[in-house]
Amino acid sequence: MARERLTPGPEHPITVEPAGGRVVVRAGDVVVADSESAQILREAKYPPVVYLPLADVNSSMLRDSASTTYCPFKGEANYFDLVVDGGVSEDAVWVYRDPYDAVSTIAGHVAFYPDRVQMQTEVAAAR
Repeated sequence: MARERLTPGPEHPITVEPAGGRVVVRAGDVVVADSESAQILREAKYPPVVYLPLADVNSSMLRDSASTTYCPFKGEANYFDLVVDGGVSEDAVWVYRDPYDAVSTIAGHVAFYPDRVQMQTEVAAAR
């Protein structure tokens, strides 16, 4: 069965832009990710979501999950469990491995549920 595939527009806008600074993600006192190449996805009335390049995430703390979800605007999301200091936060991180064209720049990037980690952003200084 074919899944519904929708294109962002005036009724459901989606934008993706560089975060413009450094983003550090921690689970407790442990740094999970540190990036100066993060992107912010803004979708309709949802809170903005920060996507970080997978290359800037400590991959030893990610464990593949069997969970998936589907968004008709972005595609299929796959999940990772976050494993830190022996503790596991199931499905705490997601990735769109093959996102739809409108959000193709988030390919190779992951997002964290904000209630599972602490995210600190530092805005780049104007030059």
